[in-house]
Amino acid sequence: MGKIGFIGMGNMGSAILRGLLGHGFKPEELLFTDVRESRRREISSETEVEAVCSDKECAAASSCLVLAVKPQYYPEVLGEIRSVLKPGQMVISIAPGKSVGHLKEMLGEDKRIVRAMPNTPALLGEGMTGVCYDPAEFSREEEEFIGRFFASFGRMEVVEERLMDAVVCVSGSSPAYVYMMIEAMADGGVKYGLSRSQALTMAAQAVLGSAKMVLETGKHPGELKDMVCSPGGTTIAAVSALEEQGFRSALIKAADACIERCRAL
Repeated sequence: MGKIGFIGMGNMGSAILRGLLGHGFKPEELLFTDVRESRRREISSETEVEAVCSDKECAAASSCLVLAVKPQYYPEVLGEIRSVLKPGQMVISIAPGKSVGHLKEMLGEDKRIVRAMPNTPALLGEGMTGVCYDPAEFSREEEEFIGRFFASFGRMEVVEERLMDAVVCVSGSSPAYVYMMIEAMADGGVKYGLSRSQALTMAAQAVLGSAKMVLETGKHPGELKDMVCSPGGTTIAAVSALEEQGFRSALIKAADACIERCRAL
């Protein structure tokens, strides 16, 4: 595998770059560009990864190209780099709403597309990424590279492309819902006397620990919930109140809205 190039050094692009550096990739194996000169200087100084000045230069010098720009910039970026991409070049796209077919149409049918949807916890190496690609287009070694690439900043699940919008609502956008829940949980603690910092720490740690229980025990969330709910106790009273307020229904409706927006992009 030659150089891995990044177009875009926003939060997600820089998180992935740092994840790779923390998992065995060397600075000389990477390069990047960003429209902001100050950002190029900053990231290059911090990581020792080479920065180049244009999207075209980055694309031409890369064996694997990561498109880490927002969806609204895709037409401009794809139009600029199309002429310099090599036949069969691997392109990783992390934008919602941009299908493999659309990217092949814009870049050339011979380009090999990996479509992915990471989330912002990748900034701390705890990302969750849904990934889709055609295995017939990649060698075993390249598939191993794809797995290593995404595992460098969290977990990955390979899914069919028709399910990528569902990935957006389950893991791509959902950190925002969780932050809202943590804030509301902390508000409840503050209401009854805890300091704001204490309440936030307790709420966030409770969410972190609960998530690890799901991932590491293999138990169904309903079973884990039941372990906390003693008969006639405080937790079942709280759960009953959440059900009365449509807690689960609200989250499912959030998924509906998220899917609708994905399909409109």
